Amino acid sequence: MNLTNQVFPVIWQDDHVWLIDQNRLPGEYDLVQISRSDDMAVAIKTMIVRGAPAIGVAAAYGMYLGAREIITADRDQFLARLEAVAKTLRETRPTAVNLFWAIARMMKVARQTIGPIAHIKQTLLDAAQAIQAEDLQTCQAIGDHGLDALPQTPARLRLLTHCNAGALATAGYGTALGVVRSAWRDDRLERVYADETRPRFQGARLTAWECVQEGIPITLITDSMAAHCMQQGMVDAVVVGADRITANGDAANKIGTYSLALVAKAHNIPFFVAAPLSTVDFDLSEGSHIPIEERDPDEVRQIGETVICPVGVDFYNPAFDVTPAALIMAIFTEHGAVKPHELIHLKPQQVL
Repeated sequence: MNLTNQVFPVIWQDDHVWLIDQNRLPGEYDLVQISRSDDMAVAIKTMIVRGAPAIGVAAAYGMYLGAREIITADRDQFLARLEAVAKTLRETRPTAVNLFWAIARMMKVARQTIGPIAHIKQTLLDAAQAIQAEDLQTCQAIGDHGLDALPQTPARLRLLTHCNAGALATAGYGTALGVVRSAWRDDRLERVYADETRPRFQGARLTAWECVQEGIPITLITDSMAAHCMQQGMVDAVVVGADRITANGDAANKIGTYSLALVAKAHNIPFFVAAPLSTVDFDLSEGSHIPIEERDPDEVRQIGETVICPVGVDFYNPAFDVTPAALIMAIFTEHGAVKPHELIHLKPQQVL
């Protein structure tokens, strides 16, 4: 069981960031160099980097890069310009709460750091690196806690997942795929079934790629095959990630997750969400308040360069849907597995 081929989607090196260009996988493995905050904003918006925790890490480095570009010795002026950087980064992806969490943490560090501007800038770099290191440790904990909470029978499980909540979506281990990795490490995994995840095919392109890199047995299915696979007894549990979870346990994840939860409920198959506490928005009471990003209609209109529908058709392309807490058996966090209604008890442990 090879767990050595670890993937890191965001890498700080010398004075810049390297990002794996996730739009090119699996056909090409390319790295994009980011040296300016505006370029980081474009990378987040165009999904060169994606996945809520990874977006948070990238945004933290984006804040530092923006701070580095500010030339002033006046503290108030520096903070005002840094807030402008924060505003640009906040506007890139409205649903993933880790983006806002990381930016808020970086702004808090800047405001609380005493000393010359150069010292504040260095402290911001240290903070971004800390966010990245913490996320890696958090995901490893999520994986282990999730494994402990999975069904005890059969001995080796068949897990279904949707979209990509793996190393590429985090600092390098994964949330839902972190559970998969922990299960594979401990010989508790027989196979992963991955929905292809239309319209951007993150399951087909990214989840499948990650599993192949590590020799984890994976079967790719279309999104519409999930119900049939459950009906045929091929799935023991469903584990997905999340981009925002509200205080009552409602979870926003890639479009198609809600229907998967409904199908799992119909077949009496446990449905789990794996996410760090930084994904929980305790300021939102329930899922109807989560802003749902709508993306370019071309993502639905065509696959690659091939148009798949007639001229004149209208389009609707929400990137996320919300799974009600009632359909979620447990949420796997770095502090353990909790029932959705118990999530609120972890609020004091969420700190910037």
